[in-house]
Order: sequence, then structure tokens, then C-alpha cells
Amino acid sequence: MSGIGDWWAARGLHYKRSLASRVALLTTAAVGLALTLVALTGYVTVREQMQNSFDQSLMERAHLAARNPLLDTLFGEVPSWTLGAADVRIFRVDAAGTVRSADQGAKLQLGRPELEVAAGIRPQSLRTIHSERGNPYRVAAVPVSIAPDQALVIAQSQAAQVLTLQRIGRWLLLLGAAGVVVSALAGWAVARNGLRPVRRLNAAVERAAQTDELTPLRVEGEDELARLGAAFNRLLAAVEASRERQRRLVADAGHELRTPLTSLRTNLELLAMADADGGLPPEARAELLDDVRAQIEELTNLVGDLVELARDEPMAATVSLVDLAEIAERAATRVRRRAPSLGFVTELRPWWLMGEAPALERAITNLLDNAAKFSPPGGTVTMRLAGGVLTVDDEGPGIPDDERPQVFDRFYRSSESRALPGSGLGLSIVRQVAERHLGVVEVDSSPTGGARLSMTLPGRAQHPG
Repeated sequence: MSGIGDWWAARGLHYKRSLASRVALLTTAAVGLALTLVALTGYVTVREQMQNSFDQSLMERAHLAARNPLLDTLFGEVPSWTLGAADVRIFRVDAAGTVRSADQGAKLQLGRPELEVAAGIRPQSLRTIHSERGNPYRVAAVPVSIAPDQALVIAQSQAAQVLTLQRIGRWLLLLGAAGVVVSALAGWAVARNGLRPVRRLNAAVERAAQTDELTPLRVEGEDELARLGAAFNRLLAAVEASRERQRRLVADAGHELRTPLTSLRTNLELLAMADADGGLPPEARAELLDDVRAQIEELTNLVGDLVELARDEPMAATVSLVDLAEIAERAATRVRRRAPSLGFVTELRPWWLMGEAPALERAITNLLDNAAKFSPPGGTVTMRLAGGVLTVDDEGPGIPDDERPQVFDRFYRSSESRALPGSGLGLSIVRQVAERHLGVVEVDSSPTGGARLSMTLPGRAQHPG
């Protein structure tokens, strides 16, 4: 059975069927097997009960006849019907092997068991023999109480019993076949109705794949199929949210890229027109080229930010054990060169963690650049690191309470920063890097009146080695 199933599965024949047909087939097979077992058990039980009743009745009649004083008067050449039943044969056997029949019926070949009863070797015998025509007879032999060394043998035909069992077997076979047919129809109906949510889910998936229509399914009940439908609806919601973020990212990126590209093209066209008319004065030309370089740098930073935000994969294979204090110091050194008019105060304590050093340095640099952008000339930017919490305080105007939830969103720019350069992607990168390192970012008010941005990362104060 296992070999046939393996051969079937190896060729994929089972899985070429529909799920409803497989459920119906398995249901039919299970019911058919159960009906077969029930029918076989019932047939064997009926046969054993009939045989036991038949044997018990035959032995009781044999014992009663063996004790009857008129037994000798039965043995003569008389027709078998005079004994009350044409299917009963009566014999008398002595220890020498002489067999006398009480009727003129078919001959039966008696043997050793009956002779042993006549000789007193065994108390009785009961067995099945066949006549010359092949008819089965149940033969009972008991000692004759009024005649020593003799046995009375009663043989009764089992033709009627065999016929009854054949009829019972045919009825059980017909009922079993009818039960299998009914179970197949019921299994198919149950499979069709029970798998209706699966078909609805399949249709929804095909419709979503062909038309990009993400319509949620109607979920009913609390069973496994209902949970599957709910999970599919959550998947559709996640896909829709991802698609919306993608559309918003493309739209925002196009908008942000359009501004520096337009300015860059305008300046280049102005420079080309001026060269065609004899050129610009050296001072004006240098100023225009500086503006072009600034726009190119802004465009480069914007493209880099977009590429960084497009990375949705987890931390790369360049993860290593790093000291966040050392990384923060390198970021502070870089930002000091960019904002020489500001003062930078750092209070950094060691904090070791498994992380990606370039991404962490970029995130801290963005925090410091954001603080430097909003701090007034001559102001101070303070960065502290203690217990895995890195805070950056500025002396700018701060962030209003109603705008704090959107500070780390992509392309979001507060009302105070819209006149300043930038794409609104720096703090989004900070949040993405923090989440990749299982950390969080928060915004609050600084004690100096400005904004405080903090990043918390898991790690330890001592070197693990």
C-alpha cells in the first residue's frame, strides 16, 4: 500500500486533482474502508453465531437420541423423510468399523473421529464432511448409552446455512457499495461547500494578480479558513500600504529632484548664454559656478539619501563589534568642519554593540547636521552618550508638539525648515538605521529651548572581550 502511494505521489498524480476532488476521494476511501471492516466483522460474527447455534442444536439432538431406548427400531431401510427432515442423516458405528444407516440417503464417508467415539477413546466428535456430490454436512458423534462400543452419528446438511450466508454476503456487499456511493456524493458536496472560502480566496488572489485590485475578503466565522482569510486581508493591507509608500516616495523624490535640477539647468543655460555673448565677469562667473557646485552637491546628497532609504533589507554582512562613542566622535569631527561658526560639546561614554559602522556614522552625522542647521551663528550643539542613549541638543527654535510625530517621516519638513536647504530625508535615515539596529529614536525639547533628538541602541558599556 505504501509503495503504491509513493509511486502515486512521486508522479504528482494526487496533486493534479483539485482540492475538492482530493477531499471527496479521501472521504470516500475512508468511508469505504470503514464499511468494509464493518461488513466483514458483521459477516464473520453472523457466521460464527449461526455455526455455534447449529453445532449446539446438533449435539443436543445427538445426545437425546443416543439415550433413547427405541434407538434400535430406527435402523432399517426406510426413506430419510420418515425421520422428519430430508437433510438429516443418522448412522450407528461400532468399534469394529461397521456402519449402519437409518435411511436411504446419500452416502457419507465416516472416519477415525467417529470410530474413536465408538471405541471410547474420545467422548464425542464434531466435524464437517462432504457427500459424494460435494454437499457439506456437519457430523456429530456421541456414545450410545444402551450399547457399549457403539456411537450414534447424526449428520445434517449445511446447504441451507451456506445459502443464508451467501444471501447475507450479497446484501452486505450491496449495502457497502451503496454506502460508498452515498459517501462519495456527500464528500463531494461537503468539499464543495466547505472549500468555498478557499475558492473565494483563490479568486481574490488571481484577481489581485491580474488587475492589481486589492479588495479585502469578507471573513465569516472563527475557524481556520476564517483566520486564513483574515491573514490574507492583512497581507492585502500591507501590500496596499507598501504600494502607497512607494507611490509617495516616487512622487516626493520627483518633486525634490525637480527643484535642484531646474536650478542647475537654469544656471547652466545662463552660463552658456553668457559665454555666447562674450562671457561673464570673473566674479559673477565664479559665483555662478559655486552655485552650480552647491546644487550638484545637494543633488548628490539627495540621491544618496534616496538610495539609503530604499534599502529595506536587514543589517548587511559588514556587521561588527563597534564602539558607538568612537563613531559619534568621528561624526562630530566631520560636522565641525561643515559648521565652523558653531561650538560643539561632546560627552561620550563607551557603548559597545554589534552594528554597521558606516550606517551608524551617517545617522549620527544627520542628527548633528540637523542641529547645526537650526542653531543660530555662535550657538552650541551638545551631544551626549550614556547608557546606550545618544542625545543631540541644539539652540534653535525647537519643534512644536503637533509636528513631532512627523519629524522622522520621509520628506517631512517643519514650517521653520522649509526655507532652509535640505530634502527632509536625513531624520528618516536616522530612524531607519536605528530600527535596523533594534533601536528607537525620539524627539523632545532641549533644556536650552531648542530641540533634543535622541537615539537609543541596545548594547553594553564594557567591551564583551
